[in-house]
Amino acid sequence: MLEEFFESAFRIQELRDGASGRLIEGFAQELCQAGYAEITARRHIRSAEHLIHWTGRKGKAITALDEQMIEEFARHLNRCRCLRYGHTHRRDLRKGARLFLGYGRRAGVLMTPIAEETIADPALLVSFDRWMREQRGTCDATLYNYSVHLRDLLKSLGEDPGRFEAHNLRQFILDTSQRCGWASAKKCTTAVRMFLRFLIAAGKCAAGLDASIPVLAHWRLSSLPRYLQSDEVERVIASCNPATPVGKRDRAILLLLARLGLRAGDIVQLRLGDLDWKEAGICVSGKGRRQTLLPLTQEIGDAVASYIKNGRPQTAADALFIRSRAPFRALANLCNLDDRRPGNAPCWCYLPKPGCVPSRPPRSTPK
Repeated sequence: MLEEFFESAFRIQELRDGASGRLIEGFAQELCQAGYAEITARRHIRSAEHLIHWTGRKGKAITALDEQMIEEFARHLNRCRCLRYGHTHRRDLRKGARLFLGYGRRAGVLMTPIAEETIADPALLVSFDRWMREQRGTCDATLYNYSVHLRDLLKSLGEDPGRFEAHNLRQFILDTSQRCGWASAKKCTTAVRMFLRFLIAAGKCAAGLDASIPVLAHWRLSSLPRYLQSDEVERVIASCNPATPVGKRDRAILLLLARLGLRAGDIVQLRLGDLDWKEAGICVSGKGRRQTLLPLTQEIGDAVASYIKNGRPQTAADALFIRSRAPFRALANLCNLDDRRPGNAPCWCYLPKPGCVPSRPPRSTPK
């Protein structure tokens, strides 16, 4: 696979004959499959070669490579005087070293870090997690966010729900809101309220106790309009350039948001198999992992088909919407796309559903 990035037969043979040549070959194959451009892939391969050379000079085995060694290598780059290895593009060298570490772990060549012994969660919290998965289809990420605050709750009030009272629950919420910001305090109130509903359903605490959890007031930028007008929504959709791959993708996403009312998380989770072209439908897994079949209108179908045929990068990933830059993989979210630049269409977080606007104005340079 090195032939994809190097023309010199001597250079290719040099890489294969060098230390960890097979590892370099496999790393090059992964970069090729991820869709990296030739010049970028060559820099990452050069970084991996430099890293292997540096570990050899330090008398360490490449199989022992870990995060700590990567950090040490990054510090070495600031004063690097290694023969045949320049010290330009230090940022690319650090990134290439981390990519190489990730590849080595996935390939089973490098030692994986030993998992630290974790403290077992209280039995009440384990039961709550199981109940939320079975009854509400809650995902693991949401349960993890809940558990951060619920552990503090059980540590503060004890693990006997029969002793929970309105005043100590409210005091816990107030203390939390003073220690952290508004967003974190809001997550805390949601977690505690859901936990109390579980306890009530299980008969472990008094009914109606969840109503004692206060709603935190937040009026920042309350003067902003709550909804976009229909002509403003159309202008946002029209701002996408359908002649470019990114524009095709952006327009398809915006149409799904504006016409079908999908959430950002629904868009990210869409797979190619969710499209039923014969029946003109699209299967969406919403909150609670409930499957819903929505109509695939002509406008949306044309936009999605145009993106799949002429805008979607070739990749083994089955996600419908793919990053426009290497590595070509599914989008992690819609708030930090790989190609957001000033002057492009507004960030997706400002159109979470039809007619809805955010609680803050768009940034001039989205992160």
